[in-house]
Amino acid sequence: MNFSNINWDIEHAGSWPTPIKVAIIGFLCLVLGGLWYYFDTQDQLLNLSQQEAKERQLKTTFEQKQQKAANLEEYKVQLAEIEKTFGDLLRQLPDKTQVPELLVDVSQTGLASGLEFELFKPGGEIAKDFYAELPIEIRVIGNYMEFGTFVSGLASLPRIVTVHNIKITPNNAQKKGGGKDPLIMSALVKTYRYMEEGAGPTGPGAKKPGAPGAKPATPAANKPK
Repeated sequence: MNFSNINWDIEHAGSWPTPIKVAIIGFLCLVLGGLWYYFDTQDQLLNLSQQEAKERQLKTTFEQKQQKAANLEEYKVQLAEIEKTFGDLLRQLPDKTQVPELLVDVSQTGLASGLEFELFKPGGEIAKDFYAELPIEIRVIGNYMEFGTFVSGLASLPRIVTVHNIKITPNNAQKKGGGKDPLIMSALVKTYRYMEEGAGPTGPGAKKPGAPGAKPATPAANKPK
C-alpha cells in the first residue's frame, strides 16, 4: 500500500483503503469509549461500589438485628434476672436509719468471734454514685482462728460489708506477759448506705464525690452473699 497516493482530505475518506478505514474507525471508537467511560460510566461504577458497600453494611445490620430479635425472649429473661439481682443488692444497702444497727452488727460479730477491740473508729461518709461509703478503722486482738471467724461473720451479714488493708502483727503486750492473745489485726471495714437522689453524705469528715481524699476503693474481701 502506497500511502503517498492516498488523498488524505476528509472529503475523500470514502476512497481510502479499507484497512485504513477500519483503523480510523477503531481509533475513533476507542476515543469515544474512553470519553463515555470518563464522563458517564466512571461515576456510575463509583456509585455502584458505594451502593454495594452500603448493601453489605445493611445486610450485616439486618443479620445482627435478626439475631437479637430471635433471642428477644432470652434477653428479656436475662434482663429480669439482672433487675432482680440489682434489687437484691440494693436492698443490702441500708438507709440512714439502719446504719447504727449495722455498726452494732459489725461490733457484735467481732465480740462473738472472741476478739478484743482496741479500736473501733467510724469515719466520715464518702459519697459515690448512688450510695455512701462508711469506713471504720478497727484494731482487734486475737488469733488466726478468731480473725477468720470474724471475717466470715462479716461476709454472712445481711448487709454489704467489705474488709480492706488487713495487717496482722504480733501482740507485743503478750510477750511482756500482759496479753493472752498472740496477734493484733488492723483493718479498714467498709459498710455502705443507699443515698437517695439529691442526698449527700452525713457525719463528721463526710466527703462528696471529687473532694480531696474521696477516692474510689476496690473491695478486697467479703463479697455480698
